[in-house]
Amino acid sequence: MDKINLDDYIRKVPNFPKEGVLFYDITSILTTPPAFRYCIERMLEIYRDKQIDAVAAIEARGFLFAAPFACSFGIPLILVRKKGKLPRKTLRKAFELEYTSSEIEIHPEDVKKDSRILLIDDLIATGGTLSAARELLSEAGAETPEIFGVVGLPFMHYEEKLKTATITTLIEYYSE
Repeated sequence: MDKINLDDYIRKVPNFPKEGVLFYDITSILTTPPAFRYCIERMLEIYRDKQIDAVAAIEARGFLFAAPFACSFGIPLILVRKKGKLPRKTLRKAFELEYTSSEIEIHPEDVKKDSRILLIDDLIATGGTLSAARELLSEAGAETPEIFGVVGLPFMHYEEKLKTATITTLIEYYSE
């Protein structure tokens, strides 16, 4: 696999979704098959020898990376969705984001007790969404020792909320 500089495929959009926020847009990774393939192949390489029973993905861009990974790895994909998007009984968690608050849900029956779940999102900033997802998965009986994001923003201090997990990213930005 040829090394790809992911920074070439991440657009930095100032003042989105609100004034003062720099948005890291991964759309160009998705529209460039070699860059997208590189991300999935790196994920498969990173987790090849790890004990992972399932993947949980954060809506919506986390789904894009988790689905091909889970299919290739041959393990279930658990959806972590925004409130009101799942049709059956759910577990729900409210949490704070960088610039708003939100709620996420999972179907508890999708989570096997004592399973080891890899939690995936496209970007890790403050860790708020991922921390809430970990709490939901724990409440359902699983553990989430590993977290993956294509992009990491360590200057947002996500490690404070995710300190008991191993966090892996493919590219990190240390300031806006």
